[in-house]
Amino acid sequence: MSNHASNAMTAQEPAEAASVPATGASPRPSNRPRLWLSVATLWSREIRGFYRQRSRVIGGLATPLIFWLLLGSGFANSLRESADTGSGSLQFFFPGMVTLVVLFTAIFSNISIIEDRREGFLLSVLVAPVSRMALVLGKILGATTIGFLQGLLFLPFALLLGISVEISKLPAMFAAILLTSFGLTALGFCFAWWINSVQGFHSVMNVVLMPLWLLSGAVFPAEGAARWMQWLMVVNPLSYGVTALRRLLSEGEAVSGASLVVCFAVIGGFSVLTLAAAFHLASRTSSRDLA
Repeated sequence: MSNHASNAMTAQEPAEAASVPATGASPRPSNRPRLWLSVATLWSREIRGFYRQRSRVIGGLATPLIFWLLLGSGFANSLRESADTGSGSLQFFFPGMVTLVVLFTAIFSNISIIEDRREGFLLSVLVAPVSRMALVLGKILGATTIGFLQGLLFLPFALLLGISVEISKLPAMFAAILLTSFGLTALGFCFAWWINSVQGFHSVMNVVLMPLWLLSGAVFPAEGAARWMQWLMVVNPLSYGVTALRRLLSEGEAVSGASLVVCFAVIGGFSVLTLAAAFHLASRTSSRDLA
């Protein structure tokens, strides 16, 4: 009896020892460092991939520059100096061209999502122990940074027009460009995640983005447009990004449209909504959908 009891107690000791946590055991490490390391890795990959292709860098700046010069010169006699056009047509078009730089760069940087799907990189990321949040944030923040930097590279052209950019307004100007870039990038992420071909992505983007830009007040003021078009410009979130830049570059001149507070609230809300949509699409996608 005593030997049997002794053996039973001996057999129970390891189980009891395993069930009682050690007093000096360290807590389970947090997943936050791993999350942000994954985000930083994907972010740097997007930046390197874009700026290694000089044609994309030049095209992202040259296309809006050509648009700006052609539109500004073509409408030189059509848009008279007024409170809406500022000091001339080139000055009026300039905020819209900055937005166009951000739009082209941020949106079409999302083509890398389709390329990653074809090459199998996206599938390998989805099956790896990496959070979907890290994937979405890494891709969106990378393209946002690219669009933001390209927009900043276009800003010095304002000096050629004689527009004096006040240093005190630079933080607000940077914030407007950054928020616009973020919202457009997240929108492009949703389309690129949904579309399987580069050709289809270009087609959908031309159908969606060009009207979005044309109805933003970048080409013509809302006051001279048809009534139904004015309503579309009001609900267009890109209109508020253009209006914010136009107010910050207006040098005290009267500018029609929403106030700066309303502009930042709208483009901020647009960024949040598109980011939530991107998270939703990525969370619903399984590895089979990308195989």
